[in-house]
Amino acid sequence: MIHKLLNDKPTKLFLVIASFFVANALIAECIGGKLFSLEKALGMVPHPFALLGEQGLTYTLTCGVLLWPLEFIMTDIVNEYYGPRAVRRISYIAVGLICYAFIMFYAAISIAPDTSFWTGSQAANGVPDMQAAFSGIFGQGMWIIAGSLSAFMISQLVDVWVFHKIKKATGERKVWLRATGSTVVSQLIDSFIVLFIAFKIGKGWSYQRVIAICLVNYSYKFVMAIVLTPLIYIIERAIDNFLGDKTANAMKQAAMGNTDPAID
Repeated sequence: MIHKLLNDKPTKLFLVIASFFVANALIAECIGGKLFSLEKALGMVPHPFALLGEQGLTYTLTCGVLLWPLEFIMTDIVNEYYGPRAVRRISYIAVGLICYAFIMFYAAISIAPDTSFWTGSQAANGVPDMQAAFSGIFGQGMWIIAGSLSAFMISQLVDVWVFHKIKKATGERKVWLRATGSTVVSQLIDSFIVLFIAFKIGKGWSYQRVIAICLVNYSYKFVMAIVLTPLIYIIERAIDNFLGDKTANAMKQAAMGNTDPAID
């Protein structure tokens, strides 16, 4: 029976997408501690600007934003073919495994380091204390972790809701509208929640500062959602070719009614 299950194309596709979804979310959390200058990455000179009275703002972003747009594309793909229950299921799995990963990170940080070799092993490369470096990279603050996971889970649920509202209104037409529309709405919520929990509650930032930085971050996410819209069509065409049009259409119809027994 297991061979029949693993040879089933919809099942194989779901396993691949779910695996990529979870891995992508975990990697995004792990690299989220690094900030980078978008302007410098594009070969531009940063020009600080003011927004809502906040001075000196630039496009300094977390590296996690490099991967989150792909996460929302995968959400829309799962929504399209497997329905909202499948999206919720892989989202719960992703959050559970991210929590597990951070528990293991903190356990590794707490273990007494080797001071005879490892602690100073990279001093010649500008890292005098490897334990401090390890803790700095993997030991993200609890407010940041809580903010990030809460934002991820809530924005996923919003994405599912908006996606299906738009699809019920448009049917199979206007893939770009439901995919991009659900993403731009959910990304706004994601941007605000993570900053509110991590920095308003955790650090005592003003609402003015939270909203100003939220809008800066969201403007990047909004542009990326638009830029990546063609990728939705490319992925859907590849999936339809893999499954066959008959199976793909049947899955899309089942997803709208959420009646597919494979994900009940």
